[in-house]
Amino acid sequence: MKLIKVAAACLNQTPFAWDRNLANIREAIRRARADEVTVLCLPELCITGYGCEDAFFSTGLQEAAFAALESLLPDTLGLVVSFGLPLYFEKALYNAAALVVDGKIAGFVAKRFLAGDGIHYEPRWFKEWPAGERDFVERGEARLPLGDVLYDVGDVRIGFEICEDAWVANRPGADLALRGVDLILNPSASHFGFGKFAVRQRFVVEGSRAFGVGYVYANLLGNEAGRVIYDGGGIIATGGELVARGRRFGFADAELAIAVIDIEANRREQARRGSHRPRHDADGGVVEVPFTWPVRKPMAPPTITRSWEDGAHVKEEEFARAVALGLWDYMRKSRSHGYVVSISGGADSAACAVLVATALELAVAEHGLAGVKALLSYAPQLADAADVRDLTRRLLLTAYQATENSGEVTLTAAREVSRALNAEFHLLDVDPLFKGYVRAIETAIGRPLAWPGDDVALQNIQARVRSPSIWLFANLRNALLLTTSNRSEAAVGYATMDGDTSGGLAPIGGIDKTYLRSWLRWMETSGPDGLHAVAALSYINRQQPTAELRPPGEAQTDEKDLMPYDVLEAVEDAAIRDKRLPLEVLHELEPRFPHHRQADLALWIERFFKLWCRNQWKRERLAPSFHVDDKNLDPKSWCRFPILSGGYERELAELRAYVAAERS
Repeated sequence: MKLIKVAAACLNQTPFAWDRNLANIREAIRRARADEVTVLCLPELCITGYGCEDAFFSTGLQEAAFAALESLLPDTLGLVVSFGLPLYFEKALYNAAALVVDGKIAGFVAKRFLAGDGIHYEPRWFKEWPAGERDFVERGEARLPLGDVLYDVGDVRIGFEICEDAWVANRPGADLALRGVDLILNPSASHFGFGKFAVRQRFVVEGSRAFGVGYVYANLLGNEAGRVIYDGGGIIATGGELVARGRRFGFADAELAIAVIDIEANRREQARRGSHRPRHDADGGVVEVPFTWPVRKPMAPPTITRSWEDGAHVKEEEFARAVALGLWDYMRKSRSHGYVVSISGGADSAACAVLVATALELAVAEHGLAGVKALLSYAPQLADAADVRDLTRRLLLTAYQATENSGEVTLTAAREVSRALNAEFHLLDVDPLFKGYVRAIETAIGRPLAWPGDDVALQNIQARVRSPSIWLFANLRNALLLTTSNRSEAAVGYATMDGDTSGGLAPIGGIDKTYLRSWLRWMETSGPDGLHAVAALSYINRQQPTAELRPPGEAQTDEKDLMPYDVLEAVEDAAIRDKRLPLEVLHELEPRFPHHRQADLALWIERFFKLWCRNQWKRERLAPSFHVDDKNLDPKSWCRFPILSGGYERELAELRAYVAAERS
């Protein structure tokens, strides 16, 4: 029996924040050593951070990363540790994992398959390493193996799949299995997405079974570089069994999942399989590394603790925890003194405020009040905060800015939600500003402005007069201003630039309105596990969404201006995610919405396509949003579209002709 204690570390890193990153790495190593772990897998590019973007091309950054690796060697005595870093070699840059054994670099494995879709842009910076190729990196007097290499460490063979390597059909693990691998390490930077963790767990567990190995998967954690949230969740499997699952969305800088793997049990299982055909080539790229493994005694079978991840509201929990963690990290890493929200009494701004309060509750639950104050020590106003509600009041400001078209219902909702969260709440009357602008323009153009002829102009100026005052609050508090637009509004440009889009971060910009309203109902009655519901959201949830910019007599609602939100989101999925043309979208929607007339569906589809094309310039200017699923519309990280285009004129004409023919 050959038992090896292994660990997967999930780290909250920051692009080229050298001291912070090295401190987190050392903390993970310290914890692993304290738990008598021998093999520790750290995340992909953990030394530099994954999101360095074009800074990866900096020679200084590359050299600093290698020097940082060398500075960590003394910390690894008696251990086997993998580190992720960019590696420059032969006029090319590689996404590499360094295997360090007992204080010495054994060599490097370079990533075979690069992530180049969606939010990923790895081929811009890195080159793929070809299968079967090997070379050497020279560093001083050392000549270190690089490439498609397998390490025989004290008679235990260790190989790598680096993140994307495990997501492809011809994953390197299959070849490693033929070469006798015992342990596969997977250093990853796999961003959060709804339901994605289950996919990761499947390929780890199945990889351990199919390849007859122990499999250790490490991931990044937290808001690393601004837009992307990593959920952590280290995974360890052996012989087709899940043996350790790390916590997700933790607020600590280092999380470890630990397990004991029986190397000989996996070898026996592979020997029994008739399908296993080992490869016996002399030049198999195996690097011999001397190492003496500690003797371990058998342990009780592992138990996987049940959590909210096994409950009925996983998506709601994931959304709350992902965005809360993103907001917490964004605030502390930018050294901001909290958040400001222009709260309208509607769903979007209420959600933003609730998510900030949730972030602070989770931070205090993780670190304690004293710990949160220490982490935010740059903000002196927190020094004498008495509890989490007091802390929230000092870090979250909301303001309701009324015009003559604002109503008592939305004012009450804004005030009650702010009160429930214990945010600092302000009521501002911006109607004189609104009317002052109107009078100035009327004087300039020599005529009065009136509804409905000047509808858009009169709506937009109300939204814009709210921007300077809410920015002033943010500046006075040295805080971050949140913009409250959701993805459904971004798709059709249903937002006023330099008005309600004012802000530096859009925490709900990646989520659709229908789901957001459903999530708010859940937050009203249940809330995340271990926290509490926000009953005051009932004031929000019983309303119909409205911009509240037209005179009250018009009973303005968002869906009256646009279309039913469920239809809007179905059109968006078909047109933008699935790239269908207008008539194809109609054919797809008709069986899904039989209660709507064909003519209405066609009208809404045409409206969507026109608004989508007309408003790409707005999406280019929206504040950065968090990526939570594969429907993101952020042109800087996911969905690119020309600012100027033909506007689907021919395709929309075909749609109209089809509907007209169907009527006749």
